[in-house]
Amino acid sequence: MVRNMKTTIDIPTPLLEQAKTVAAEEGTTLRRLVEEGLRLVVEQHSRPAGFKLRSVHFRGDGVQPGVELERWDQIRGLIYQGRGE
Repeated sequence: MVRNMKTTIDIPTPLLEQAKTVAAEEGTTLRRLVEEGLRLVVEQHSRPAGFKLRSVHFRGDGVQPGVELERWDQIRGLIYQGRGE
């Protein structure tokens, strides 16, 4: 059994007016719109955190001398150098 509790919240007037407009356009009530918004926010906060790729840094001074980053054929050749061509 779902119980309802009445409460009072302060909503900035411009936001309330926008919400009333949206509710009217969608043929729903302000109450339903607020409930939907709260459900979305609660669901969003209860989701597990997404995957975060850890930062990996390599020691060194960058690209080897003579390697041009715009030349993928050169980079690919260096990667596969000595691997069975």
